[in-house]
Parts: sequence; C-alpha cells; structure tokens
Amino acid sequence: MNLNTRLDEQVALVQATSLVALTSTAGDAAYVSLKNYAGAMVTIDVLNATTVTGGAVTLKQAKAVAGTDEKALDFTRMLANIDVGAGQTLTETAVSSNTFTTDTTNSKRLRYVIDVKAADLDANNGFDCFRVDVASMANAIGLVSYVLYGARYNGANPLAD
Repeated sequence: MNLNTRLDEQVALVQATSLVALTSTAGDAAYVSLKNYAGAMVTIDVLNATTVTGGAVTLKQAKAVAGTDEKALDFTRMLANIDVGAGQTLTETAVSSNTFTTDTTNSKRLRYVIDVKAADLDANNGFDCFRVDVASMANAIGLVSYVLYGARYNGANPLAD
C-alpha cells in the first residue's frame, strides 16, 4: 500500500448487495472479476433483530461476471466479530465444509471478513470471478461489500469480464 496516494486510487470498492435480509436471491451478491486484481476483502455486516435465523455464507466462482459455469469456491477461514457494539476486534475463525452461519444472538451487530485471493480461483479452467452467497437469513438485515486490491493496472473494472 502506498501511503502517498488516496485509498480509492489503490482499491476498487464494490457494494455487492443492498441492505436487506440476505436470503434467496437478495443474498446473491454481485459477481466481480479478479482477472486484474490480486484479491478481495469481503465484508459482511449484519444487524440482528429478534428470533433470528442465521444466514448460511458460501462463496461461488464463475468464468464471467454473469455467473457462467458457477461452482463452489473453497475457503477455510474468516474473521468474525459477533458484537460490533462492544468492540472492533475480529477473531480468526475456522470454516468447515466451505460454509459458515452468521450468529443468531438477538439485537446484535455482526461483522465477518473473508479474504479471497485471485490464486484461490480455478484459473486453469477459466474461473476468474467470484461472489458471496447468503441463504436462509431471517429477522436480520445485512450488507455485503468487496474491497478489491492489488490492481494490475490503474482503472481496472471489477464488474467487467
């Protein structure tokens, strides 16, 4: 990171979902291309109400931002803060079977962070795009954002193939 330039000149900021209950198609975050980036930091912010059903979080990869030939993207770790109101500390957490479920504690603000490297994608078979998928969330709202970093050239568009 170059401290002599603005952050927006070094990363691409993508709002991947609206602020909604992340379930069904509303939990299908936008695809972005990592063809011209080293990786992306995924942030999932959640606000629980009461009688919450946690959202099941997985990652998908595809050959184009349209979702061509979509398949699972393996990941084994994430960072979690299940009470943002109490502090900003993120705790490294193991992920099993390439999925995790958001916390169901009533009336809590949550944050989850996943680092996706371009090298994690199945590039040998033409996969260079990814997205977050959240299903089954109830009585909570969430927002998925991506910060793409390590641009191979200035002005790279993560929403284009």
